Amino acid sequence: MPTCADKPTIVGERVVLRPIAAGDADAMWADLADEEAMRLTGTHARFDRATIERWAATRPDTVDRLDLAVTDRATGEWLGEVVINDVDEDNRSCNFRIALSATARNRGVGSEATRLIVDYVFDELEPEMNRISLGVYAFNPRAIAVYERVGFVREGVARSALRWDGDFVDEITMAMLRSDRPGRS
Repeated sequence: MPTCADKPTIVGERVVLRPIAAGDADAMWADLADEEAMRLTGTHARFDRATIERWAATRPDTVDRLDLAVTDRATGEWLGEVVINDVDEDNRSCNFRIALSATARNRGVGSEATRLIVDYVFDELEPEMNRISLGVYAFNPRAIAVYERVGFVREGVARSALRWDGDFVDEITMAMLRSDRPGRS
């Protein structure tokens, strides 16, 4: 069974999740210039090009997390990234996050990528995970709807967890247990 040290390629109907590599720095840099992506992920930090290049180059060597590019199956075009991090082996839990490029939004890419990574985490990843959690900001109802369709359940709200453009925004905590998976146990 693979661990986070193993970097899988996961093929879906329309998207492929593959290991992030140094060559992805250009696409990642473009995504970091997308103000909507920064807002949806609550990212205040700004990065320089050299930092992104170094970060992308180190992804194959990480052993405690999965950073996978979301790409178009037909063209290979970068569509975003999915991440599994905060892996807690003792409690069999991990965190999930996704960030999509502007061209990938509202096309079903996020739904498919989320389903693929959830299946991988529950069916393949070692140790056997029981829980995947995530945080999503209240101003992102599209993402909340996707997560609920895939099987995530709202667990709570961190009130006023993010300050964005002078306003405070709630962060919704969601999770999926192995037993929550639609059609599976």
